[in-house]
Amino acid sequence: MKKRILVTGGAGFVGSHLCEKLAQNPEYDVYSLDNYFTGSKANHVAHVTYIEGLTADIDKLVTFAPDMVYHLGEYSRVEQSFDDIEKVWKFNKDGIFAVLEFVRKAGCKILYAGSSTKFGDGGLGRSASPYAWTKATNTELVMNYGAWFNVPYAITYFYNVYGSREIQTGKYATLIALFKEKMKNNEPLTIVSPGAQKRNFTHIDDIINGLILVGENGYGDEFGIGSPEAYSIKEIAEMFGGKIEMLPERKGNRMTADVVTSKTEALGWKPTRTIGEYIQEQRVNNWK
Repeated sequence: MKKRILVTGGAGFVGSHLCEKLAQNPEYDVYSLDNYFTGSKANHVAHVTYIEGLTADIDKLVTFAPDMVYHLGEYSRVEQSFDDIEKVWKFNKDGIFAVLEFVRKAGCKILYAGSSTKFGDGGLGRSASPYAWTKATNTELVMNYGAWFNVPYAITYFYNVYGSREIQTGKYATLIALFKEKMKNNEPLTIVSPGAQKRNFTHIDDIINGLILVGENGYGDEFGIGSPEAYSIKEIAEMFGGKIEMLPERKGNRMTADVVTSKTEALGWKPTRTIGEYIQEQRVNNWK
């Protein structure tokens, strides 16, 4: 009998790649639950069953007990979260409680996609923004459900994911996709001051490989999935080679984050792509 895998946020950037990879396994039936806030029906892939709705309503929308839930379907923008605090609460706090209750009653494992903001600036990331606070406290709640109710769990932390299907325009665009779009349109690359903030850019393929590895083998612990190479935003812009335009500093913009990948590496994971190679590939392809 096939295992039923549910991915929340399965129509999003990371979630759609995860669904696609999981659906290639003949032993899995893959389902997605997405509210399409930043996800898109253009990201739908073959052999996945799509359910539309909020994670807060998971018990009404998902009428079967899955064997595994990959919980990726949360609000995920740092600086914008100050303006979107009601959405942040609805998607992240109402959502996590409903998902954990669903998982507890279903008796299945949850892989929770935490946020590397938790490790920002010496561990102060929890109070840096509404987004960071919800993600850090959600991580604690997942761990507590493991302790209180014996819910099997694993927690992953992504580091600045890039690759195909990123959001390229608008206020929810991701940095690498935004820079690609600006290069294609011959526009200046905008950098939030001071520009020295460092990030560990990690290719989507490496993220998905780590997610599946942890989903299948990681239990009761935290697993970082991130490239060891850190670059400042200004250094990344210089790799692209366009004109740079500095923007005023914004709240919640951490300067650094520790990359903690040893437990993931112990499962057999290692990064295979670099941001420098990717930027060069995009240049050759005229930023398409």
